[in-house]
Amino acid sequence: MSRVQGSYRSAIGALAWEVEGDALVSLRFVEDGVAEAASGRDSDPAGVGEALAAWFGGRFDAFDRLALRPAGTPFQQSVWTRVRAIPAGRTTSYGQIARDLERPRAIRAVGAAVGANPLALVIPCHRVVAADGELTGYAAGLGRKRWLLEHERGGQVKLF
Repeated sequence: MSRVQGSYRSAIGALAWEVEGDALVSLRFVEDGVAEAASGRDSDPAGVGEALAAWFGGRFDAFDRLALRPAGTPFQQSVWTRVRAIPAGRTTSYGQIARDLERPRAIRAVGAAVGANPLALVIPCHRVVAADGELTGYAAGLGRKRWLLEHERGGQVKLF
């Protein structure tokens, strides 16, 4: 299956994406040099760049039309499915996700699955916070996590 790579420059940094066949398999924040290497390689058959532009423009349903194929264990897939159900601008806790999955003692496993998310923004792990509402655990940095939540809330962060 063919792979296509590309990049997108956002207000909070560059993102690199990879499509396999017709499905998005990777989207992550990267350093500028990495983004330069990924840009302009091929076309964008899955429409990732267009979806990113729409999302950063305020259309938070822009990723709904993308075909996705994130690689992960069945448990990770279940966590990512639950995370995708969190509405834009809202948050939930790692513990709540564990309870929703009927695995209330799996809070750390949920955290590990969220941390292994291969599709930044599309699987919106920036919407997952600590039980007390504290912003924690975002691989791309807490500053970006706060910005993303504020962007989704029209400039206001609302936790829980």
